[in-house]
Amino acid sequence: MQKTLITNNTLDFSQEELKDLLDKSTELVLKQFEKVQEQPGYRFHPQREVESWFDEPAPTGGMPLDKLFDLVEEKVLNTATGNLGPHMYAYVMAGGNQVSIVADTLASTINQNVTKWHLAPAITEIEKRVIQWAAELIGFQQKPGHSVGGFLSSSGSSANLDGLTVARNIYFEKADIRNKGLFGMRPFTVYCSEETHSSVDKSIQLLGIGANHLRHIPTKEDFTIDLEALEQQINDDLQNGFQPFCVIGNAGTVNTGAIDDLTTIAHIAQKYKLWFHVDGAYGGLASSLDTKKSLYQGIELADSVALDFHKWFYQPFEIGCVLVKSWDHLYRTYFKKASYLDKSLDKDPGRLELNEHHFLLSRNAKALKVWMSTKAYGVNRIKAMIQKDIDLTDYLNEQIKLANDFRLITTSELAISCFQYTGGFHNPEQIIQLNKALIPALERDGRVFITGTTLKGEFVLRACLINHRKDEQSTRYLLDVIREVGQTLR
Repeated sequence: MQKTLITNNTLDFSQEELKDLLDKSTELVLKQFEKVQEQPGYRFHPQREVESWFDEPAPTGGMPLDKLFDLVEEKVLNTATGNLGPHMYAYVMAGGNQVSIVADTLASTINQNVTKWHLAPAITEIEKRVIQWAAELIGFQQKPGHSVGGFLSSSGSSANLDGLTVARNIYFEKADIRNKGLFGMRPFTVYCSEETHSSVDKSIQLLGIGANHLRHIPTKEDFTIDLEALEQQINDDLQNGFQPFCVIGNAGTVNTGAIDDLTTIAHIAQKYKLWFHVDGAYGGLASSLDTKKSLYQGIELADSVALDFHKWFYQPFEIGCVLVKSWDHLYRTYFKKASYLDKSLDKDPGRLELNEHHFLLSRNAKALKVWMSTKAYGVNRIKAMIQKDIDLTDYLNEQIKLANDFRLITTSELAISCFQYTGGFHNPEQIIQLNKALIPALERDGRVFITGTTLKGEFVLRACLINHRKDEQSTRYLLDVIREVGQTLR
């Protein structure tokens, strides 16, 4: 692998050199999985140190590939946050799956632009199929003979933006909002709980609706939206001259995994003629489980749903998904005629041009990894892993209850546990300060990676168990490490 290029007329290598390149990359992948169960949750290095590794001018000449691979292994792979292993509990970080690693490589190899059908025929049809699978899994069905519309995007955050963009453009279509904009319109309002993901706030700002018109409704003790407060706020806004237009339900909040009463929210939306959007980025796919399906009743009544396959479908980053009741809603939201995209010469009426149904024009083949891993594992095996994550969270909660130096703050129907390490303290303020100090201390320690959040004004540790490589032993290890590090802070 000493040679850099076989000719100055191309960026390609010889077939033999390409094979060496792929073999070396495969070797590095295998090394990541050799001791994956022992992978630390975090590898601490000060920011200035990491910056120094890459602080150089753009190179004018190439370097030997063997040296480049050594550099990547040392400074990138061996310092990476431990998303693969079982000791990652921060945020919502699934461990990915191995079939999708291969799928991403294959997708990058053919380098399809999934925009117009003839640029990526197979991938376009695969994406359409993945969207229908997602709709079937969560029970988001359309009338017989009709297909649910959708789009694979970067994340659950972008899926929320996509869904709310459709909501705005379709709801106000008669006002010609795409051409006239918001100028001169009566201010319209959007409703969500105070536990709703911050991407909704960002989306409302990006859509020109304005943060002041997003109503954060209080939650009940179980962190689900207060339905009486919701309806009262809608009525107050109507009386004060606002125009309510959209309500958002949570199908699993990121803080606690709380699932709103989606059926009642849907009825409120119908009563006041509002668009009903469901944020299912974290928990939506868990609705496919028989043990949890009843908690998601009402999701089928939504007008749009945001999902995230790199969470509970164990995909490598990044792949979000928005679902709407028809492809026509997407077309009416996004289509813009352009001469260079004209399809008037196309005589095949079955071709679906995805670029006409979304803002983006250039996109990679995100759907291939979902399709390949679903075909390889089967839906039942993936669902079994989701159930295992939830069962392990129940196990963690029981271990916390049994311990005299931990306190369980919330339980969840999903896979989030919020708790505190008490360390023998009884004073609430001392406990909060101890837990705040634990976060950077655990990061420096590195054995496990966990973050905190604030619930009803109280700081807590938050563990998200969303990795098919976790087991009871690794779950107990989390508490052992917290206890050990916590004792040093006293």
